[in-house]
Amino acid sequence: MQISIINGPNLNLLGKRETDVYGTVTFEEFLDTLRTKYANIEISYFQSNVEGELINELQRVGYSCDGIVFNPAGYTHTSVAIGDAIAAIKAPVVEVHISNVHAREDFRKISHVSAKAAGSIFGLGLKGYELAIDWLIAQ
Repeated sequence: MQISIINGPNLNLLGKRETDVYGTVTFEEFLDTLRTKYANIEISYFQSNVEGELINELQRVGYSCDGIVFNPAGYTHTSVAIGDAIAAIKAPVVEVHISNVHAREDFRKISHVSAKAAGSIFGLGLKGYELAIDWLIAQ
């Protein structure tokens, strides 16, 4: 089984950025933990701060992997194009957000991704990625 994790803008700063919200673990450290826990699954990882690169990656893996765990970060609320890219691909996408976006600013309650995703996980920290992988495995 092949699962792709795609992270959007500013998630390259995990472990440094707003540690009271996002924690002190870098995503690369967490990724090592995931790859150990799910040793029988091929987990690829991609992160970009650039909207078009995220769309390119969704299209690149969206017809070849078994599922995508996607944290579009701030593009969730602004990118119709990312929503369209998710709708266009074959692989199921689970939207993950580390923080509870619904408990934050009002503009964050708008998502151009949720309606196109197979499901969404909000506010459970990095555990959301594990829950998304578990769901993809079960499918």
